[in-house]
Amino acid sequence: MKQYLKVDEWSIIEESFDPTNHEISESVFSIGNGFMGQRANFEEQYSGSSLQGSYMAGVYYPDKTRVGWWKNGYPEYFAKVLNSTNWIGINVFVDGTALDLAQCQVKDFVRELNMKEGYLARRFTAVLADGKELAVDALRFVSIARHEIGAIRYSVTPLNFSGEIRFVPYLDGDVKNKDSNYEEKFWLEVEKAAGADLSHLTLKTKKLDFHVTSVMAYDVVKNGQRLELSPALTEKEKYVASEVVVSAAQGEEVTLYKYVANVTSRNHGLGELVEAGTKALLEAKQAGFDQLLGEQANAWAEKWKESDIIVDGDASAQQAIRFNIFQLNQTYSGEDDRLNIGPKGFTGEKYGGSTYWDTEAYCVPFYLSTAESDIARNLLIYRYKQLEKAKENAKKLGFSKGALYPMVTMNGEECHNEWEITFEEIHRNGAIAYAIFNYVNYTGDKSYLGQYGLEVLVEISRFWEERVNFSATKGKYVMLGVTGPNEYENNVNNNWYTNRIASWTMEYTLEVLNYLKTNENSHYTALIDKLQLKDEEVKKWQDVIENMYYPYDEERGVFLQQDGFLDKELIAVKDLAPENLPINQNWSWDRILRSCFIKQADVLQGLYFLGDRYDLETKKRNFDFYEPMTVHESSLSPCLHAILACELGYQEKAYEMYLRTARLDLDNYNNDTEDGCHITSMAGTWMSIVQGFGGLRVQNNELVLRPFIPSHWKSFSFKAMFRGARLKVNVTEDSIIVVNETDSPAAVRIYDQSYTVGGNAEIKAERMSVTM
Repeated sequence: MKQYLKVDEWSIIEESFDPTNHEISESVFSIGNGFMGQRANFEEQYSGSSLQGSYMAGVYYPDKTRVGWWKNGYPEYFAKVLNSTNWIGINVFVDGTALDLAQCQVKDFVRELNMKEGYLARRFTAVLADGKELAVDALRFVSIARHEIGAIRYSVTPLNFSGEIRFVPYLDGDVKNKDSNYEEKFWLEVEKAAGADLSHLTLKTKKLDFHVTSVMAYDVVKNGQRLELSPALTEKEKYVASEVVVSAAQGEEVTLYKYVANVTSRNHGLGELVEAGTKALLEAKQAGFDQLLGEQANAWAEKWKESDIIVDGDASAQQAIRFNIFQLNQTYSGEDDRLNIGPKGFTGEKYGGSTYWDTEAYCVPFYLSTAESDIARNLLIYRYKQLEKAKENAKKLGFSKGALYPMVTMNGEECHNEWEITFEEIHRNGAIAYAIFNYVNYTGDKSYLGQYGLEVLVEISRFWEERVNFSATKGKYVMLGVTGPNEYENNVNNNWYTNRIASWTMEYTLEVLNYLKTNENSHYTALIDKLQLKDEEVKKWQDVIENMYYPYDEERGVFLQQDGFLDKELIAVKDLAPENLPINQNWSWDRILRSCFIKQADVLQGLYFLGDRYDLETKKRNFDFYEPMTVHESSLSPCLHAILACELGYQEKAYEMYLRTARLDLDNYNNDTEDGCHITSMAGTWMSIVQGFGGLRVQNNELVLRPFIPSHWKSFSFKAMFRGARLKVNVTEDSIIVVNETDSPAAVRIYDQSYTVGGNAEIKAERMSVTM
């Protein structure tokens, strides 16, 4: 675990340059706006270790699957979000010597990610080999007010000399993905032009024909005056550049402003890309850097008004939660229902930038509470639009009906190539069904069920019906050969969580059918006809529900993770020698599979989702049994344990788990931040505070709060959008205050007392201790 970042409530700050931390910092200091993202690579050239990353949302490549032993049903490709044109590049030469932080002494280095206003800043002094000292001050952002625009202010000041500064702003499309399966470059050049005023570069992907155009312009300013310069222009394959030379006296600052528009064929016609990019760029350049930066600050102020969490008394926790919220808002805006949320967002290549079940299980709650309901709705519609592909996926694996949503996807097709996940980690279907329930329960938008939800639920239920089989020995329905959320157990029989979420999905499907039949009969009749749903199917679902097998240990009173779990040697993680951890980096896969150690919440995942169905004693027995054996080597694990620990009154454990999820990337807990931040688990960080410490649930059309406060916090507050109202919840040692910041009234229950919080009104309640 590396702790080299300064604690600050509104910024992430690195106060010296250590090349061994550079790739971690490139991830942590990433910027994005939901449509594009950029790792914190340097503008000037850098010959040290670096993971170059510029990403355009929805632009991907089907990299051919690479496996040693092909199995029927494997996807043909693994989708990759592409490292696209490097638009930030500004090479700098001082009297002919290149500025390169790997080749010079670096002093007074400070890198800051300002989360309040949404920009990345960097300043340092470089001492070149010949002793010349140069001060650099750079600031950049990608605009959330103008989604296709990025802007850079790059200032250079000679400190102990006068000389020539040569700037080379460029666009470089000759890039590759570090995770390319066959070391292939994925881009072809379409056209380019380097000009004195504007330069542009258009590339297309070798497959799928995505086109990306980048258009660049710049200004150079000295002593407050824009310089009229005659640039030298360069064009080569997938590259355009403009070179200008400026004389600078000692102590004289020279600033280059670089503006870039990045546009894609997802949003513009192929023949319109250069025109569209040029129009967006010229409008941004005319506005100027300072106005664009002001727009950015104002737009982020609106984001924080909806989603900020304030922690009083714990600066480390405050910084961490804001960092997580900031990255979530940078990754997904909800404006384009063709987009989703990759586990690494725009911060790295791992996981290919594809959609996982993380979205439904972890991200939907964040967007339900921090944005208007149509944002979360778009995440559900994304899956609805891919229903036919999910049905095709089921058929590819040999099923005659139903839908199996992919574990990993860009367009609805499965593109994950590890057999134990592609074929067996089918619990992902349950997360998608649960997200429909979660959305409707939270928003009250039951119209979604008839418009979209029922079709998805029926096809998932059809899949579960065919996936189970009846065991004559047990006299129950069983599910064989699966992998549950705990991926340290493969090809097991009767994973409790998978069986339980399958049964619950069928229950909820029947509930929705009954609701539509009673309340929207004409819609119900049309859907039954469209789906060709037969009575015998419904009866079969009911039979499976009533006769599903759930492994259980009577002596301990716990649900067994799967058949045979008690055959393992049960050892607590605390009894392992430290050098064994993390086990996924120190043990063979064979040893991991034979051990009792759990990667992430499995049984406890079910107790979280279906928490209203189990009493506290049941949750306590299972938590006390499983948590000591959980190594939390999935970023998705600590948050659920924090929430359950809060519910059980385990305050120290809750806070431990919160810090582990909140500072996962800032402190590089899992030694893997260099390949990108864990964006989807950041939603779990938000859940840890709001659903954990805040105790937020939605039950019987009320927003329920059962808060407790960590002992060293003075107070904390969070926002929750709920059925048209935006509520600010403030929790202190003694009280809970709920302020309605809108005109819409809201039904709220605090502990066991119900209230109506009127428009622009507030209520106050006494805080109670939450214990078993």
